[in-house]
Amino acid sequence: MHYDLVDLRTFLAIAEEGSLSRGAARVHLAPSSASLRLKKLEEALGVALFVRQARGVALTAAGNVMLEHVRHCVARLEQMHADLSPYALGLTTHLTLFANNNVVNFYLPDDLARFFAAHPSVRITLEERLGTDIIVAVLQGRADLGVVAVDSDHPDLEFLPYREDRFVVVVPSGSRLSRRSAVRFTECFGEPWICQQNGSALHTYLMSQAAALGGRLDVRVQVASFDAVMRLVGSGAGISIVPQSAISERQQGNVTVVKLTDPWAARHHRVCFRKGTLVGNRHLVDLVDTLCGPEAARLKE
Repeated sequence: MHYDLVDLRTFLAIAEEGSLSRGAARVHLAPSSASLRLKKLEEALGVALFVRQARGVALTAAGNVMLEHVRHCVARLEQMHADLSPYALGLTTHLTLFANNNVVNFYLPDDLARFFAAHPSVRITLEERLGTDIIVAVLQGRADLGVVAVDSDHPDLEFLPYREDRFVVVVPSGSRLSRRSAVRFTECFGEPWICQQNGSALHTYLMSQAAALGGRLDVRVQVASFDAVMRLVGSGAGISIVPQSAISERQQGNVTVVKLTDPWAARHHRVCFRKGTLVGNRHLVDLVDTLCGPEAARLKE
């Protein structure tokens, strides 16, 4: 089945505006033309997408399904144009960097700012991934560089030290665990937890560690940011595990930081890339230099 991009944009506009006339105006069509395009789209799909009402239109169940897919398609097309625009301007260097959650949020922003100051024409796609997924992506060439906290090496990859961090347990001040200087992960299973949202690298990692130890986390609430995690812990809602780098001084008033003794609490972040991939790639070499400093020098010899 073939879909006209104008038809999809028209459907999206009408759905988001809740009005045929306003949706048509948004895509610069006459209401009659928009109505005809919508009718043909519904005929091609074999389902009704809207219910006509006295004061506009409402999506049917099928229309709601269609809306999510169309939003995704249009967003991907917009991203394609954004990714291609530098090439149209003669800027031809594009690098892909995968990293875990706290590296993306707390270490890379400053490092990438320094890199872009020296290389304003380079474009970087930065994505958050789990460590094991990052290794595979770099091996397959889907990422030029990865930043991982996995200790195992791979014979086809080079690894350079990046940053040292560690996971710690944050608990409400005055709670049972706040009187401890250190705890094991298993000692925290009976507490209510504040976690990041499903799908985040840290949430997936903690759930996997708990399952491997035969336990589960009693997740009371899930939030999007470390800041929200810290505020909820400070309010007494539960405990959490966060990277030490995610805790600022202003967040420590009602929160006690407790050392996590499990071996995986230590986070030895390393930059990884395929062997030989730096040869002839000046911008990639400079990015590795920015991230790793003198440690990268030996690879250029």
